[in-house]
Amino acid sequence: MTPEDAGPFIDTSKPHPARVYDWLLGGKDNYPVDQAMGEKLPGEARANAARNRAFMRRAAAWLAHGGIRQFLDIGTGIPTAPNLHQIVQEIAPDSRIVYADNDPIVLRHAEALLVSTQEGATHYLQADVRRPEEILQRARARLDFDRPIALSLIALLHFITDDEDPYALTRTLVDALPSGSYLVLSHGTTDEHPELAESVSNTYKAGQVPLRMRRRAEVERFFEGLDLVDPGLVTATYWYKDSPAPEEELSGFYVGVARVP
Repeated sequence: MTPEDAGPFIDTSKPHPARVYDWLLGGKDNYPVDQAMGEKLPGEARANAARNRAFMRRAAAWLAHGGIRQFLDIGTGIPTAPNLHQIVQEIAPDSRIVYADNDPIVLRHAEALLVSTQEGATHYLQADVRRPEEILQRARARLDFDRPIALSLIALLHFITDDEDPYALTRTLVDALPSGSYLVLSHGTTDEHPELAESVSNTYKAGQVPLRMRRRAEVERFFEGLDLVDPGLVTATYWYKDSPAPEEELSGFYVGVARVP
């Protein structure tokens, strides 16, 4: 594990999505302000976070079994075992993973917890998806962009507002990937929980955390020009490949995996 930065300031005066997500997953690496926001969210939020995390594990394992050996995970969040590198390196120990997140507390935990196998490599960048060119430049020092890479954007883009153009940010990242690469994406939605839309929106707004839940057609736009892998764009509990089918439940996330032609 090689950190790229050290000792950044951690603002504990307002909640951060990575720390709120950690609380939703039952983690302890968060602050009272994050816990306060999490407690105001509907009870379904914790179950949705767990379902989204389970999708990540299934998708990562499927890609590793399929021969992908390089992963660029943006919006990593606070390490929660098993994390992406643990999943893929158990299958392919020589896998290389680059994590990126903009929360300084993630960096501190990454230094201690994101430990690679001897055969592979795990690196961490403190970086923001709103600056995709910087992420790509720094990732090129760790990954071979002439070979397929799985780009992971898990539970991230609903924190990017429309005026920040999440579609252009995603396109910049995907366009840098060689043929045979994959985009793995999950995005928050209230399509299956319309009764919770106002409550969720108000809670994040009160915490000064930007939030833009999107409908299915809006999420589908992130995959334009790519080849969606079966079963296509679905809610979290409906995406599985070679693993046993998860229990079918309502979900607060649309998810999908798509191949770069």
